[in-house]
Amino acid sequence: MTASGTNPKAKAVKKAEKAKQKAEKIFHPDSRKAGQLQRETLRKHKLAQQVAKRGQKQKIQANRYAFFLHEIPSEVPALTLLELHDLVKNIWLTKYDLALQEERASRRKGRAKSSKEDQLEELKKQEAEEYRTGLELPDLLDPHNVGLFRQWDGVDVNYLRVVRFIRICGEFPDVVHVARLGRDKGIPLANTQREVSAETEMDVDSDRKSGLELERTGSTMLGMDEIPS
Repeated sequence: MTASGTNPKAKAVKKAEKAKQKAEKIFHPDSRKAGQLQRETLRKHKLAQQVAKRGQKQKIQANRYAFFLHEIPSEVPALTLLELHDLVKNIWLTKYDLALQEERASRRKGRAKSSKEDQLEELKKQEAEEYRTGLELPDLLDPHNVGLFRQWDGVDVNYLRVVRFIRICGEFPDVVHVARLGRDKGIPLANTQREVSAETEMDVDSDRKSGLELERTGSTMLGMDEIPS
């Protein structure tokens, strides 16, 4: 106790109680302050949802691209277009087949499909349709780009900004379309004969764009905008 008779500890406790009461003050539902608090709470909730959604999207992207990363033979510097289509059709699009077979085998005769079986069938259907109309993936046709892709840890999708992405199409297997230009300046452009799509205008110098052409291996040249859905 001090000379004035005031207990410092009691004073601190009293001050904390006042602060708590102030923090717990209830505002009238129609008051301006209550409206501000409600809007702030709603804004924080929306931001949290956006962060969670973005994180889930990045996780799905990482899983997809990591699949192709692990399927490239280590002794191969790059794939041919035919090999890339074979990889997609025979390995990527069949990755759910074993799990589907197990689900179907475990289902008793006359029983409805399990939710897992429905989900697997829907995923398989969606990916098959995506490949038919246009599948975006890292450019595995160029050795330099494959080298960059192999340096990825399979988790951080932000690294993939340096990698060039292409779009291939099961309906038009001879067509390769550049979906995203990588930020790495060492990726050769003129020699690989690519064209930047109109819908993916990015921060690329015009002279880098002018060196790109659409690759064709025999059939009529088609951009993705010209491919009928």
